[in-house]
Amino acid sequence: MTELEEYYNKFNEEKRLDSRHGQVEFITSMKYIHACIDTVAAGRDKTDIRILDIGAGTGRYAVPLAEEGYDVSAVELVKHNLGRLKQKSSAVKAYQGNAMRLKRFADNCFDVTLLFGPMYHLHAWEDKLAALNEAARVTKPGGRILVAYIMNEFSVITYAFKERHILEGLEGGMLDESFHCTEKANPLYSFVRLEDMERLAEEAGLRRIQVIAADGAANYMRPFLNALTEEEFQQFVRYHLATCERMDLMGASGHTVDILTGA
Repeated sequence: MTELEEYYNKFNEEKRLDSRHGQVEFITSMKYIHACIDTVAAGRDKTDIRILDIGAGTGRYAVPLAEEGYDVSAVELVKHNLGRLKQKSSAVKAYQGNAMRLKRFADNCFDVTLLFGPMYHLHAWEDKLAALNEAARVTKPGGRILVAYIMNEFSVITYAFKERHILEGLEGGMLDESFHCTEKANPLYSFVRLEDMERLAEEAGLRRIQVIAADGAANYMRPFLNALTEEEFQQFVRYHLATCERMDLMGASGHTVDILTGA
């Protein structure tokens, strides 16, 4: 069992996504997934729209999209997560697999491809690029690829400064001179900046449609979000959706989603 599998056997991903900061991420991501579907659908029936969820976890996105009537396939590395996904829905065609090797899928067969989990955990540049190239390979010309990342500044602000690990981080080589997290920063998670995302897309021959802040300030505000009334929380969601495309706020978001298409 890999370290990643051991982690997800213990970590309650569903609890995170059901939390208020997780709801912000989910609502935002689903809004833009649906926008991408509408763009590529061209009046076709939902059952003809093929969606691939790579690193699908327990099915947070794959299951509701399948319930809406889309043709959804899912790939998940961790057996525990895959088992939970299959328990939730028989409508999702779910497989165990690796984001860097999607051999079971032919070229150009999906209208929308989600790469929401793998980039969180792939450290090496060549591994990130391999996953992005595979997502591009299986996506139809003119289709959409949505790629989620964890942002560098979120990690530095929260872990290094808020939780006061900055000195050990610098001494241990977890940060370089520009405060960019190195591969030593976290054995499981990888953190990027906007310029890293742009370079990956360029090397994969992909063109950015837009980039969004999936959760914006929500991850910094967890206890404050939890203290809001439901009406107040809905206003925060409205605020976030109104500002999630603003590039001046993008780099400090906890998570971003890069929306790409073939160049």
